[in-house]
Amino acid sequence: MRTAVGAMRTAAVAAAGLVLLAGCGGASGGRNGDGKGDGAGKGERPGGPARGSSATTHLKNIPEVGTALRSRIPAGSRQVVAVYGKGVNSADATVVLYDKGTKGWNRKGSWGAHNGRRGWTVDHHEGDKRSPVGVFPLTDAGGVLADPGAKLPYTHSSAFTPPSYWSKNTRHDFDYVVAINYNRVKGTSPLDPTRPQGQSKGGGVWLHMDHGSGTSACVSVSKSGMQALLRALDPARHPVVVMGDKAHLAA
Repeated sequence: MRTAVGAMRTAAVAAAGLVLLAGCGGASGGRNGDGKGDGAGKGERPGGPARGSSATTHLKNIPEVGTALRSRIPAGSRQVVAVYGKGVNSADATVVLYDKGTKGWNRKGSWGAHNGRRGWTVDHHEGDKRSPVGVFPLTDAGGVLADPGAKLPYTHSSAFTPPSYWSKNTRHDFDYVVAINYNRVKGTSPLDPTRPQGQSKGGGVWLHMDHGSGTSACVSVSKSGMQALLRALDPARHPVVVMGDKAHLAA
């Protein structure tokens, strides 16, 4: 069955073609209004593993997530990737992986991260350079590099390679990706360009590798962080991402 799924994903990649030209949730052509490639902003440190990643266990709820978003986490979800944005207009964030056991939620890992270079929004649109606030399932993964041991269906393809005119520091952004199910068809390759809510609502929002600054709309973490997430996220545990700036998360 895995072979059949892989064949279907290969076909989806071929059909998608140069979908990455639209950028990671960004404007047409993968460039920003300043003419720089995705994430060319300066002054922000690269993400990396945080200390004390497994110190918090047996939690009743995901920390710092209020009732509005907590109520949107499906009852069957036993894995949550929480993205804690520093501020509504900030590109800095922290990503924490939580796994639910018999006694509650346990923190399994924590990494420095970046989100949209202009911050966050509850009404994301194409090219606004803000990440969408919300709760979204995580069902599909892929990248330029070979499968590192992912449990999610993984599309291995050179089609993830960013366009040559993007900034050099973004060349490895999509070596590993996990599609965030915002305005996309779940169960398809992350390269699938279909946007059920229309092009204006943006799309192509992923977890991907960090290049040291904000993105067009995606969330980025270190290579080691992406490897850890890919190896941990299990479709049988119905993983979701809960993402936003701290104020929106706490509402």
